[in-house]
Amino acid sequence: MSPKRSLITILQLLGQFGLEPLRFFRTFRALPVFLRESRQFRRGYAGKMTLMPFLQERYEEGGTTKDEYFLQDLLVARWIFEAKPQRHVDVGSSVAGFVAHVASFREIEVYDVRPITTQVPGVVFKQADMMQSVALPVSGGEGYCDSLSCLHAIEHFGLGRYGDPIDPQGHERGITNMAKLLKPGGLFYLSTPIGQERVVFNANRVFDPNTIIRCAEANGLQLKQFTVIGAGGAARTVRPTEEALQELADSFYNLGIFVFGKTVSMP
Repeated sequence: MSPKRSLITILQLLGQFGLEPLRFFRTFRALPVFLRESRQFRRGYAGKMTLMPFLQERYEEGGTTKDEYFLQDLLVARWIFEAKPQRHVDVGSSVAGFVAHVASFREIEVYDVRPITTQVPGVVFKQADMMQSVALPVSGGEGYCDSLSCLHAIEHFGLGRYGDPIDPQGHERGITNMAKLLKPGGLFYLSTPIGQERVVFNANRVFDPNTIIRCAEANGLQLKQFTVIGAGGAARTVRPTEEALQELADSFYNLGIFVFGKTVSMP
């Protein structure tokens, strides 16, 4: 492991215990400014005043718009709006991000291995482990929905991060079961980290894009569109040639958004 990766791992581990060195140093830098400005405000204000410091936000941008999650959620929500499916089902995507975007203009069913107790307008929640097929709402092999999404989630299947069972083939089982949800002719929006294939236990996997495509094809899914979000949050449509896929497989990290079409019913 390189020194940089080792440092990132150490910082991540410290964060799990509530210790964030970088945040501590930023806070230490901002504290004198907070004290000075609170005294300045008090000199011109005679009413009741208490203190609740927020010491990080003055040094941040007004919103996170370069983050890959922000861009993927926005892009895929727009694609679903344009496609106007009859029934859209989501598996494991961000509720505060993507699911909220879609729920603003249509109903969406959400499956997640963890419970969601809050009632959200436009969202029908069902707790389920998508690595298990027993609870899938499918009958007769004809599928359940004509539109399906799983954004930045398949890379976690089987790693135990969210209380799911440990399963080295969890992503394969997940794609197989999600393909069963989809009706022939339906669209499946799947995003995941791509690059040099590896497991970062128990955070996530990074897939060679060919791994995802082969697994999808084995379940009656055909790639129709491929979008890549690289460093800095720039999205580009990629023609999935052998050379282009190999270049992405050799890279360290990108986010791949695959749009698959269901071609046949699977038993």
